[in-house]
Amino acid sequence: MEEAKKSEPRTSLSCTPCIDALWFCYSPVFQVKQYYREGEFDSCKGKWVELFSCISLKTRPAAEVEAVLKQREVAKEHIWQFRTRQEATEHWKEQFGHLEEE
Repeated sequence: MEEAKKSEPRTSLSCTPCIDALWFCYSPVFQVKQYYREGEFDSCKGKWVELFSCISLKTRPAAEVEAVLKQREVAKEHIWQFRTRQEATEHWKEQFGHLEEE
């Protein structure tokens, strides 16, 4: 029964995480950390864009929403694609090569 649920398209999209992220972006804790790290406050423009994008997706048909979400997932870079196998090997030997010598 769980297999059937996984294959069904998502019928609802929640914008709550976008609202939470926007709310946290304007918090003093986040803004102070941002100022300390970057030397300027965050305008939270990216969070607004994400929220409006989510809200606009909610007005589209479910099939179109599922297609857009799949496209976004495919477009994301995966962390392990930043280095080639050879670059990863060289980095590993540089960082931990001394352990093999012992």
